[in-house]
Amino acid sequence: MTPLRPLAPLLLTAGILLAGNGVQGTMIALRGSIAGFDPWLIGLMGTSYFGGFIVACVYAPRLVEAVGHIRTFAALAAIASAGTLALVLVVDAWAWIVLRFAMGFCFSGLFTVMESWLNASAGKTDRARVLSIYRLIDLGAVTGAQYLIPAFGAGGFELFAIVAMFFALSLVPVAVADRTLPAPPEAFRFDLRAVWRISPLASIGCVTIGLTNSSFRLIGPLYAQDMGLDVAQIATFMGAGIVGGAALQMPLGIFSDKLDRRWALLAATTGAILAGIYLTTVPVGAAWQLYLGIFLFGAFALPLYSLSAAHANDLAAPGQYVLLAAGLTFFFAVGAMAGPLVSSWVMERYGASALFVFTSVVHASFVVVALWRIAAGQRIPRAARTRFVALLRTSPAIFRLAERNEKRHTWTPRS
Repeated sequence: MTPLRPLAPLLLTAGILLAGNGVQGTMIALRGSIAGFDPWLIGLMGTSYFGGFIVACVYAPRLVEAVGHIRTFAALAAIASAGTLALVLVVDAWAWIVLRFAMGFCFSGLFTVMESWLNASAGKTDRARVLSIYRLIDLGAVTGAQYLIPAFGAGGFELFAIVAMFFALSLVPVAVADRTLPAPPEAFRFDLRAVWRISPLASIGCVTIGLTNSSFRLIGPLYAQDMGLDVAQIATFMGAGIVGGAALQMPLGIFSDKLDRRWALLAATTGAILAGIYLTTVPVGAAWQLYLGIFLFGAFALPLYSLSAAHANDLAAPGQYVLLAAGLTFFFAVGAMAGPLVSSWVMERYGASALFVFTSVVHASFVVVALWRIAAGQRIPRAARTRFVALLRTSPAIFRLAERNEKRHTWTPRS
């Protein structure tokens, strides 16, 4: 672990940021409901957040190149902290939509800065360990932070102040612990046609997980509230889905390494459909049944992004790594923009259980696409596959951190 000690400040910053951002999404949904906002407006806040996310994917690397990592991080963290306080000072749906766009820009930029910095600082032989630690920090921070909501409540000022403090304090480790100046992150080239040509299946898979994952993370608290859960139970509900997403990442990845990745995608998506259908049948107030259902939903639905990325990397030629990183992140963000708005409207019109009717329909559509690609494409030989890597959906820079120093194989047929 000695070579990783210099990275401790960055990893501490990651934990603080992930915790604050993880609790903020749940907090926005619950506080918006308390304030009387229509569900579709709360969904539009999620759409706005991912709109800012997409913009930052393009402009954050340019900002780092202009003023450096630390100054960019400081500016974005300060805006995120001030924006969090503005949410409670101006309780207005349309103001929140604008603020959530700014938040999406800030967090996409913050994670781009941090992950590119980690990538530049970690040795090639340490990247896998750094990514594993990063994922554990993500799981622990986001899950644990959910319990700040029952501890302080979503109806007052305290939780907003605590989240703002998280964002401000995330500056401390990077500001005082390291004086190195890593190179700016590599520019993310957008050529969506090229990414689509590499793998239509992976592109559609990222849109699918964008639609369903954003609906779970941003509208899921409203579903849990309508199902009769109290604030502490809502925190457990959201945490169970996140833990579920981590539980099957590696088993599904190992399965996809040994067999055809398209069958792994098909199996995971089918599991997500069944979990979604189960959640539509759970009676109001049945907390443990809801926990089980959302755990299974997260376990099958959340790994779809990493499986899709692994499939695309199997098909990519040398030099297309950054192109794929940018394109798949963009496809995910497009789905994530639409997911909260559509799912909130569906839930408002047809009731709480309609949220998982929506996710099941989306996943069923992807099953059709996967079967079509299996029928149309050729199986990739096992020797030509890259190794599966479980990824976070924080910024395109995470792909660079996940890149392995191993021989790549070229495989011509596309799927």
